[in-house]
Amino acid sequence: MNGTGARNLITDVPGICVGNAEDEVVRSGVTVVLPDRPTVAAVYSRGGGPGTRETDALRPGNAVTKIHAIVLSGGSAFGLDAASGVMAWLAGKGRGFPIADQVVPIVPAAILFDLANGGDKSWAADTGAPTPYRGLGIDAVSTAGEAFSLGNVGAGYGAKAGALKGGLGSASTIIEGGVTVGALAAVNAFGSAVMPGVRTFWSWPFERAGELGNQKPPDYDDPADLDYDFDLSAGENTTLAVVATDAALTREQAQRVAIMAQDGLARALRPVHTPFDGDTVFVLATGRNSAPVGLDQMARIGTAAADCLARSVARGVYEARSAWGIPGYETL
Repeated sequence: MNGTGARNLITDVPGICVGNAEDEVVRSGVTVVLPDRPTVAAVYSRGGGPGTRETDALRPGNAVTKIHAIVLSGGSAFGLDAASGVMAWLAGKGRGFPIADQVVPIVPAAILFDLANGGDKSWAADTGAPTPYRGLGIDAVSTAGEAFSLGNVGAGYGAKAGALKGGLGSASTIIEGGVTVGALAAVNAFGSAVMPGVRTFWSWPFERAGELGNQKPPDYDDPADLDYDFDLSAGENTTLAVVATDAALTREQAQRVAIMAQDGLARALRPVHTPFDGDTVFVLATGRNSAPVGLDQMARIGTAAADCLARSVARGVYEARSAWGIPGYETL
């Protein structure tokens, strides 16, 4: 592997943009990953409590072969409404799956739980009141670009990761053949991204270019010290991720990369894929790099995807700052 892309963000993959929007009062937000053209996509979920939309359409063998955007949102199931706003914006631009004289944007989405962070959620109990997420989806997609912030932004705005403030993280790498791989993660995990009793990330070996403050190897005399108690607050979690590459993957190949990429969560979080998480990973393949992808190159892409995702998770926590009584990484 040849180092990071120029921005060390998922938008180092040509044709990929990211937009974020937040509501300070609600303490929640939305992230949109926007390709500049219909794009091959796949998804793989390993958490015990996923909340998703349009993911069945991505199964190999189904009629829809490409998507137009991916939405990551806070708000639990209410947050799925963000995809409706993104669909409306895309349709207004004439971007979608052509059917008769209409276009239907295909916008898969996944949500995390941030309803218990103390923000104003009164709209959730008001019969007939609109959720804030449709508007947040429109705001996020309409501002999508190649540069974006990390930490307390977008879908990571109201997130918590273990005992620390969670957030939005991203990373990229360039591998053999000039293929770019990038990842983005909204980290709201049940498990911790940091080893117990120290400030070392579980994914410290994968750090590039000082992106995590130049991590040092952990100093543990007794491996048993790595065990610790967990806060069993069921149902208040989930890490969401998008991996993108400019390789010309088929949908079946993208599915394999999504499966491999999930291992990045296992490298970055402990525990992971619990009954309380809805851990979901999407993959986008833009095909800008038209070189054929054999089994060996697909394995390289999947490995890079897992590494990028592990780094993205750690960056999401590293860049997040203390908020609403939830300590940030900088307090360790």
